[in-house]
Amino acid sequence: MGRMTASPGRRVLLAAPRGYCAGVDRAVIAVEKALEQYGAPIYVRHEIVHNKYVVQTLEKKGAIFVERTEEVPEGNIVMFSAHGVAPVVHDEAKRGNLATIDATCPLVTKVHKEAVRFANDDFDILLIGHEGHEEVIGTSGEAPDHITLVDGPSDVAKVEVRDPSRVVWLSQTTLSVDETMETVDALKEKFPQLISPPSDDICYATQNRQLAVKQMGEEADLVIVVGSRNSSNSIRLVEVAKLAGAGAAYLVDFADEIEEAWLEGVTTVGVTSGASVPEILVEQVLEWLSGRGYEDVELVKAAEESITFSLPKELRRDLREEAAALVAERTGPDRSTPSGQ
Repeated sequence: MGRMTASPGRRVLLAAPRGYCAGVDRAVIAVEKALEQYGAPIYVRHEIVHNKYVVQTLEKKGAIFVERTEEVPEGNIVMFSAHGVAPVVHDEAKRGNLATIDATCPLVTKVHKEAVRFANDDFDILLIGHEGHEEVIGTSGEAPDHITLVDGPSDVAKVEVRDPSRVVWLSQTTLSVDETMETVDALKEKFPQLISPPSDDICYATQNRQLAVKQMGEEADLVIVVGSRNSSNSIRLVEVAKLAGAGAAYLVDFADEIEEAWLEGVTTVGVTSGASVPEILVEQVLEWLSGRGYEDVELVKAAEESITFSLPKELRRDLREEAAALVAERTGPDRSTPSGQ
């Protein structure tokens, strides 16, 4: 098919910031560095970040993703994903004689610490988040007897606490800012003495990406969000785009998932990506759109981001004793490799 020329009036609004946040960047680099430092395989408990392309790329390099700690053979290295894990998972790793690398995002760790602190002070903790999401499972595991999950405003009516004067709310880091505040308002109506966390739990990257989508959603006939279906922050971007007034909004992992029919009568296309999406996938979407006459790209800038996180402490140290022993073992005659797995 011959390349279409740019059509008058057709344009793309490209959100900034978009894509990788500091926590995802750190987690992905952590897997790559661990593979370099200790050799393959490196076991990762749960998808390191919620992105199909990233997971497939790391698998090719020798990462093995497992759902349960018990799936990791004794004496190996296991890495915990950016979403965080409950304390019981650290105990499982010890029992399995596993060396651990914790790639939990520092902003998730902050919420874990808040949960522990408020539980120690015997508060009832109302955790706003999506049931079954790894981050929620990890945070809840810090203080299961004190935490009640509140999955959106509709959940508020059934929430019960022991003492309405000792209640605090915390939240998953990747939620919709507006919906979370709606839930908080409903909770405050029910529990007027409800305490807020010391600082906002929804992470800077989630907020910034939603802000950019709000700005372009007002003008876009169609918004394409690049991200995976199990990525909470990507799904929220689709919702935010629709609420902001976009004619339609869709989530795609790859450019070839875009349907030509979506472009019917569309002049302005908004493009963004979730916090676990590499830029190459966005570039492919822009190329796909360009081939259909949408060559004029305007940046919609909502914020500047300069935050970075240092690598997990286990990787920053020199080879730890367990890792050194593992390396010695693996460079022996029966070195295990991930081939054929």
